[in-house]
Amino acid sequence: MKAFKILPFLAIAISVVSCNDSNEDNYTAITETYPAVQAEFGNSVDLNNLANYANQTVPAYITKDNSTLNPISNKGATLGRVLFYDKKMSSNNTVSCSSCHKQSVAFGDDSVASTGVNGTTGRHSMRLINTRFATESKFFWDERAASLEVQTTMPIKDHGEMGFSGTNGDLNFNALVTKLSAINYYKELFKFVYGSEEITETKIQFALAQFIRSIQSFDSKYDVGRAAAPNDGAPFANFTAQENQGKNLFLTPPTFNASGVRTGGGVGCAGCHRAPEFDIDPNTGNNGIIGSINNTGIDVTNTRAPSLRDLVKVDGTTNGQMMHTGVITSLQQAIGHYGTINIAPGNTNLDPRLRPGGNGQQLNLTATEVNAVVAFLRTLSGTDVYTNSKWSNPFN
Repeated sequence: MKAFKILPFLAIAISVVSCNDSNEDNYTAITETYPAVQAEFGNSVDLNNLANYANQTVPAYITKDNSTLNPISNKGATLGRVLFYDKKMSSNNTVSCSSCHKQSVAFGDDSVASTGVNGTTGRHSMRLINTRFATESKFFWDERAASLEVQTTMPIKDHGEMGFSGTNGDLNFNALVTKLSAINYYKELFKFVYGSEEITETKIQFALAQFIRSIQSFDSKYDVGRAAAPNDGAPFANFTAQENQGKNLFLTPPTFNASGVRTGGGVGCAGCHRAPEFDIDPNTGNNGIIGSINNTGIDVTNTRAPSLRDLVKVDGTTNGQMMHTGVITSLQQAIGHYGTINIAPGNTNLDPRLRPGGNGQQLNLTATEVNAVVAFLRTLSGTDVYTNSKWSNPFN
């Protein structure tokens, strides 16, 4: 994979200053105007008063950051926000990135399969929360995209999703570039960000990735507790006894007998979903779910997962279905799946951590343990990400 180079985000002047050497009070700032952006977006996109994407507060205990090759800038993420929500990015002007990744459900989807311009997706759309704070650099459930930048335009170039595939009678990606180049607000935005009106796929990729990586959630009950604790394993003072029990179960590896039956310890979720980011270990295998949305054949290639943050809202309401098939619809059901792993015929890619001694794990969870883990997972949910205007639809 050819490495991305950091694009020089060329600044253009946003103010013109006239001066009188004899009196500094006579300096007058003249704000640059962007008539097409103003006409399309009004106050929701103000290029003279950008939202803070680049310097958001990140807790000291969060150490993973995959944005180093494409650092978030306020300019780039602002352009990315517009691209993310613009239905003109699809061949028939009906679908945007946000159609499948909705702010109201933690930038996931509340439909099992997302609707594109030519049908529905083959897998459930993954939530985009805290994409930046993960070690895994590959994207899609099957990790077929080598980076987030590469991933951002793959749905656009998919026949079923956004329709600029260059196949099956579709126009190709160059047609999208031509289309966007004729839109006045993109002329202003690309010049504002890159110093030139020229639109390229790489520029689109970098801006979209910056916006997506800016979507962060660190205002949860867990974060309040973790900020005051020396480490994840210590009891959190703001947690209930049940939540602390669930945290311990989540973090502590289980012990098994020769038959794969749990005889002690915790349930070991953190072996794959690593605190405090709760990102997926890049070395995970399949999680035991090998079905497909259309119930045709088996699919053992899915080894990626989003962060566990904001799986549900604070009140426990789910942010859509879980897993690549959307087959899991509650936290209890998710825990139940891992409680009894059946090694299905044909699953040659099951994660070794789920088959101790070559047997599917049997956690033998009690109702008390299940409820405790559910209570803990609910502490990973914040509120800001659902309503913050800088991540909202600028076209509304």
